[in-house]
Amino acid sequence: MNTATADNSMSSARGTALHRQIFLVLRDEISRGLFAGGALPGEEQLCERFGVSRITVRRALSDLAAQGLVERRHGRGTFVRGEAGASWRPAPSLSVIDSLRKTATETVVRVLEVVQTAPPADVARLLELTPGEKAVHALRVRSNRDGLPAMLTEAWVPVAIGRRATEAALKKRALYEILMDQGVKFGRVVQEISAAVTDPQRAALLQTEVGGPLLKLVRLMHDLEDRPVLHLTAHMVAERASILMEIPAATVNTLTAGRIVLDEPKTAK
Repeated sequence: MNTATADNSMSSARGTALHRQIFLVLRDEISRGLFAGGALPGEEQLCERFGVSRITVRRALSDLAAQGLVERRHGRGTFVRGEAGASWRPAPSLSVIDSLRKTATETVVRVLEVVQTAPPADVARLLELTPGEKAVHALRVRSNRDGLPAMLTEAWVPVAIGRRATEAALKKRALYEILMDQGVKFGRVVQEISAAVTDPQRAALLQTEVGGPLLKLVRLMHDLEDRPVLHLTAHMVAERASILMEIPAATVNTLTAGRIVLDEPKTAK
């Protein structure tokens, strides 16, 4: 994509303030390590590049500084903070359990709620529960190494295998470990990855802005007898988390590698 074309198109984009658009562009470029030596272009250069006023550029730079991505030095300019450069990405892993273990050990969990209640109809159907049958519902927030909330998870487990998943237990151990201790052996996993917009409730829990982008992962885990045992929905702040996958060569041409599902257009009735 031509940079000039992309930059010029920002002024015509609807629904997002200009300073926010500039903030998003610069944040992406910072994460990719595009500023050699760590110095951002001067305010005048940014005004010329984006075709906006100096006050708009200053608001974008202030937002970057507020998130700890840059440091503004009086009389010298704006510089990328050392830890905000090109993001480090871990090696892919084929193991879902390894991924769960890594998430549990590298984050701090806050348990918001653990109750036994009837799940929504779509979740009950996927877990193959009878109408009105209860499941264990666990709502948790996981924070990254900087203490910022990165992920909000909502889990549903059939009561028969989820009784030990209490609030006290989940403060000490990950849910998958509790289930495995009860003899659950995980088998097939079906998951869907999509995008979502932060609503006020999630924004408060994740300490991010309303209307911001979220990654949404819905995962349905089965046991070795192909019985659904865990329904998990995770909402992740886009700039604090990512989803890493690896597809073995043997499964590239199969559904195991996943597929893109396009939503059907809504027709007026």
